[in-house]
Amino acid sequence: MNITSILRPVFERRYRQIERYATEAEALQRGVLARLIETGCSTEWGHRHHFSNIQSYEQFAAATSITSYDDLKSDIDRMRHGEKGILWPDMVRWYAKSSGTTSDKSKFIPVSQQGLQDIHYAGGRDAVVLYLHNNPQSRFFAGRGLILGGSHSPNYNVNHSLVGDLSAILIENINPLVNFIRVPSKKTALLSDFEQKRDRLAREALHRNVTNLSGVPSWMLSVLTRVLELSGKDSLLDVWPNLEVFFHGGVAFTPYREQYRRIIPSDQMHYEETYNASEGFFGLQSDLSDPALLLMIDYGIFYEFIPLDELDKEHPTVVPLWGVEPGRNYAMVITTCNGLWRYLIGDTVRFTNTSPYKFVITGRTKFFINAFGEELIVDNAEHGLAEACRQTGAQVLEYTAAPIFMDENGHCRHQWLIEFSQPPADTEAFAEALDKALQRQNSDYEAKRFKNITLQRLQLVTARPGLFNDWLRSKGKLGGQHKVPRLCNNRDIIDQMLALNS
Repeated sequence: MNITSILRPVFERRYRQIERYATEAEALQRGVLARLIETGCSTEWGHRHHFSNIQSYEQFAAATSITSYDDLKSDIDRMRHGEKGILWPDMVRWYAKSSGTTSDKSKFIPVSQQGLQDIHYAGGRDAVVLYLHNNPQSRFFAGRGLILGGSHSPNYNVNHSLVGDLSAILIENINPLVNFIRVPSKKTALLSDFEQKRDRLAREALHRNVTNLSGVPSWMLSVLTRVLELSGKDSLLDVWPNLEVFFHGGVAFTPYREQYRRIIPSDQMHYEETYNASEGFFGLQSDLSDPALLLMIDYGIFYEFIPLDELDKEHPTVVPLWGVEPGRNYAMVITTCNGLWRYLIGDTVRFTNTSPYKFVITGRTKFFINAFGEELIVDNAEHGLAEACRQTGAQVLEYTAAPIFMDENGHCRHQWLIEFSQPPADTEAFAEALDKALQRQNSDYEAKRFKNITLQRLQLVTARPGLFNDWLRSKGKLGGQHKVPRLCNNRDIIDQMLALNS
C-alpha cells in the first residue's frame, strides 16, 4: 500500500489555498495584519502604540516605527524572565538563539506557541504540499525523513523555558506522530556535540528506508559523508534506494550542488529550497525549475520592504508587499505572531514576479563588501563562484571574503578565502574567472575594477581542509544552524581564519 497516495488529497486541498496567492495577495496580507493588531491590542506594545485605534495598514505604519533587535531587547529580556503580555499576550517559553548584534553576542528571538503552529510548522507542511503536487509519482511517506537539528539549553531559571537553535525548538515540540516517520531519535537529534551527534545520527539512519532529507546543506553533507564511510558505499542510492528529495535552507545551495550530485548520482533526486529563519518561515521553492521562492503570505507574518539603497536614510521609503517592484533589492521587515513588530530582520531579497510574489534571497544587510563603493552582495558572490567553478571544474565547499584596504601605493582589492572540495588545476585561472564574473554581475564592481585604477584584481587564498569547521569550533558554533559570514566589510573574521590557516 502506498500511503503517500492515500494522504495526497489532504495535501492537495492545501495546495488549492496556496493558488490564491496569485490573485488575492493584498487581501490575504491585510487580513493577517488585522488579526495581528487585534491580538496585539492586549499587549504592552499595543497599548504604547494605540493599537485599539488602528483600522488599516496605513494607520499601523504611521503609529509604529521600524524596529531592530536592540529596540526590542529590553522587552524580550522581560519575557525571558517569565513576564507575559509584553510583545505577545501569552507567555513565550521558547527563544531561538541566533547570531548577535554589534552590542550582543547573541539574539534571542521569541517563538510563541502560535508562531510554532502558524509559521514554522505551517512552512514544513507546505514544503511537502508543494513537493507532492509537483511529483505525482512520489512515495514520500513510504519511508522516513532524516532531519537535522541543533540543541537547546535552559532559559534563565524559568520553568519549562528554553533557548536554542530553531531546529531544536521544532524537534522538541513536534507532534509525537511525526517521530514515526523521521530519524534520528529525539535524544540524538538534540545532542549539543556535533561530532558525536554526526556519528550517532549516521548510525541510526544507516539501515532505515530514508526517502527525504531536511537540513542545512553543509551539515547534512557532513552527516551523509559519515553514512557513506560506515556503509562502505560510494553512492547514497546504494544505502537508501528510495531517496527522492532534499529540503534544504540556511545557506545557499550553489557551492554544494555538485557534491550532492556526486554522492546522489540520479536525475530523479529533487532539491527544494526553503527559507526558514529564526524569525519566521518565509518562502518555498514552488517550481523546481525556478530558483525563485514563493513568499508564504497567509501565515502569521505581515511583510514590508525597504529599498536597499534607502536603508541608511533617516526616513527611508517603506512599502507593503503590494508596493514592491520586481528587480529591485529590498531589506525585509516583518510583523509576526511571535511578537516582532515591524522588525528589520537583516535579509535582503529581490522579487522576480508579483503574481504570485516570488523572490530570490540576495544577501544580508550587514554581509556585503562596500569598502570602495563596489556594493558587492552575496547574490553576486554566489553567481560569480558558480561561473568560476563551471569554467575550471572546481567545487567550492566554503568561502568568505573581505577587503584589503589601500596600501602605500594606493592599491586595494578583495581577498577571498576558499576551501575547495575539488580544487581547480590553476588557482590563478579560477581567480581570474571569478573576478570577471563579478564584473558581469555588478556594474559598481566593474567600474571600480576599470583599468585597475581603484580596485586591483581579487586575491585568492586556498584554505586548508577543515579550516571553516575549525573556526566554527573555536567559536563554539560547530553544527546546528551556524555558518561563517560570506562577505564582510571589515577584516575581523578573515584575519582570524587566516591565522588558523597558517
